[in-house]
Amino acid sequence: MKKNKSYFLHFFLFLIYLSVNTSAFSEIMILSKCKSLKDGFIKNEYTLDLEKSLMIRNYIYDNKTYKKYRVTDLSIKKENSIERFIYEEEEFILTDKVGYPQFFTQLMFKKNSPIINIKTVINNEPAISRLSTCGKVEIYESES
Repeated sequence: MKKNKSYFLHFFLFLIYLSVNTSAFSEIMILSKCKSLKDGFIKNEYTLDLEKSLMIRNYIYDNKTYKKYRVTDLSIKKENSIERFIYEEEEFILTDKVGYPQFFTQLMFKKNSPIINIKTVINNEPAISRLSTCGKVEIYESES
C-alpha cells in the first residue's frame, strides 16, 4: 500500500512539474500613435508578437500623403496592413530584410522605446535613420 501512495505522489508531482514547465510566455509590444517625419497618417501602429516572430503594421494615410504616393503608384491603398517576420539581435528587434542582397532595408525596434528606426544597407554599408516616433508603447505578457 505504501508503494502505491509513493507512486501516486510521484505521479502527482510529475504532473505539477509538467504544467509549470510547459507553459509558454507570450510577449506582445504595441506601438501606437506613431508619427513620421516624412508622411502623414490618420492611424499608424505596430504590433510585435515576439512569440510568433511577427510584426503587423496597420496604417491609414492622411489625404495629402495618400495623394502624393497615388500619383506614382496606382497600387497604393489609403488603408493597409503589412506583416513581416521579426527576430531579436542583441538589444534590437529587426524585421526581415526587404530588397536585394546588395541593397536592403529593415525596421529596427528596441523594447520599451517609442522610436522606430530604418536600417538601409547598400553594398555592405549600413545607415540607420529615424522613421517614426510613437506616442504610446505597451508591452503585454501572458502565460498560456
